Amino acid sequence: MVSADLVRTVVGIIGNVISLLLFLSPVPTFVQIWRKKSVEQFSPAPYLATMINCMVWVLYGLPIVHPNSTLVWTINGAGVAIEMVYLLLFLIYSDKKGRFKVLQIVLVEVVSIALLATLVLTLVHTTKKRTAIVGIVAIVFNTMMYASPLSVMKIVITTKSVEYMPFYVSLASFANSVAWSAYAFIKFDPFILAPNGTGALFAVAQLILYAVYYRSTQRQIAARQAKGDVGLSELVVNGSSRKTNSSRNGHGSEG
Repeated sequence: MVSADLVRTVVGIIGNVISLLLFLSPVPTFVQIWRKKSVEQFSPAPYLATMINCMVWVLYGLPIVHPNSTLVWTINGAGVAIEMVYLLLFLIYSDKKGRFKVLQIVLVEVVSIALLATLVLTLVHTTKKRTAIVGIVAIVFNTMMYASPLSVMKIVITTKSVEYMPFYVSLASFANSVAWSAYAFIKFDPFILAPNGTGALFAVAQLILYAVYYRSTQRQIAARQAKGDVGLSELVVNGSSRKTNSSRNGHGSEG
């Protein structure tokens, strides 16, 4: 008979793979930034949010906080490293004002996590209490990150178009949330289950919107092509958006 620990480990590895793919999904955006030597209108906000979220989960997964959570801190450690590379590119290719703002927020995030870790590890002396404190903080940040696509969903409902909500990102977000929810459910962990269960619901809502508005989106695209309209197209991925003049580039860019 297969043990629950083995099943949980396998599910956690699947969650790690999906999470890694999501962390890497903005790579085309940053290849474009590197080639153009400019961040243009891309926002660093999603990457700043993801980095502090990952840092909290790294702290949560440490053996001295929440034992037997290796798969939690490893993938989130990788996430911190990846987001730091993205933010480094923002620092390099932003103007002086943008560079200072990004650096300022990064420093606040690092100091905040260091302060949280210091307080928890010095003032709280049991892993159960440490888990509860860091877990509550992690729930807040993770739920906020999962809720960020709400702005995109509003655009979809308003325009009756899913052009701005890539299907595969929504599907991957759903798979990621389900995997980590299953991981948390096998060996009950409410601090992982709560935000990922919420994330699964948000992802389902996105997929439903995609099913509802897919045909109207195709009709809108066909109508624009028939009229020869070009105009501006806006693509939104992981909370970042950019407007490109299609008559200049010939196509939109997905980040």
